[in-house]
Amino acid sequence: MAESGDDTERTEEPTPKRIEEAIERGDVAKSQEVNTWFVLSAGALMLLMFGPSTAESLTASFRGILANAATVPADAGGLTRFVVQVAVETAQAVALPLMMMALAGVASNIVQHRLLWTTEPITPKLSKISPINGLKRVFGKEALVQFVKGLVKIAIVGGVLYAILWPQRERLALVVASDLATLPELALALSLKLFIGVIAVMTVVAVLDYLYQWTSWRKRLRMSLREIREEFKQSEGDPHVKARIKSIRQSRMKKRMIAQVPKASVVITNPTHYAVALQYEKGMTAPVCVAKGLDALALRIREEAEKHDIPVVENPPLARALHASVGLDEEITPEHYKAVAEVIGYVLSLRRRWRPS
Repeated sequence: MAESGDDTERTEEPTPKRIEEAIERGDVAKSQEVNTWFVLSAGALMLLMFGPSTAESLTASFRGILANAATVPADAGGLTRFVVQVAVETAQAVALPLMMMALAGVASNIVQHRLLWTTEPITPKLSKISPINGLKRVFGKEALVQFVKGLVKIAIVGGVLYAILWPQRERLALVVASDLATLPELALALSLKLFIGVIAVMTVVAVLDYLYQWTSWRKRLRMSLREIREEFKQSEGDPHVKARIKSIRQSRMKKRMIAQVPKASVVITNPTHYAVALQYEKGMTAPVCVAKGLDALALRIREEAEKHDIPVVENPPLARALHASVGLDEEITPEHYKAVAEVIGYVLSLRRRWRPS
């Protein structure tokens, strides 16, 4: 029961590994309102920079069309060429502003998160066509939030448009009777006012929506304590398995050391807390440590030495020093040469004394 509750209660912040996996799947914090803000800002900037020249180009083009309307061929081929020509001239006039607005849309995604190349969002999955999951997406909490946000946004933007256009109602009513040459200038001025008003509102909307999306994304990635433990086991290894492996290694090392004790020339002890078995033969530059241990292992080394008639010499300071400074299958350090030589010399003298005639 505890494990089940732990798994469902995701109260812990996501780990860096969990966040990175989500980003690789294409699951990132992204606000559509930020994209809208970038596109609108780019549109306002393009209108301010290229609006007059674009308006003049389109005005000249359409004025020529209206002036020469009587000469437009009525046959199918001529009419097609005429439509294509008008479309090309219009596209040339608005191509640069539209391209800059498209680049602004790409930049908005880069600002929110780094560039990603993943096929995860478009990979076919049964969950994407599941009716139950579809109903959850349509009538779920997120869908309700998006619906309310859309209504609020429409109301606010509509209010801004009303506040800008209502004072111009009389001027707009006279447009029908005005000279067409004044129409582009009026349209440009009103368009800039509308863009500025809408961008001011969308700035607040975009910031609030991004904070909401980021908070929702982090909440969606939260983990339970069990998930954190499982991730730790996967990345660092199961502590129980690591402890078992360590225990097996230590057991094998102890067995190998005990098997090496019969090769020793002498065992130096503390007398029971430390034991260091040294091997020395003619031709060696210095004695080599073939086994060492503490407490129970030291007792095993001593028992094995006595079983094979290996001399056991009690020298507590030397035993502690050798245990701390010499590794297995390593020669003793030079500072211990004299003390070990005295011990080995003492052992050799005992052997000569007790050797049969």
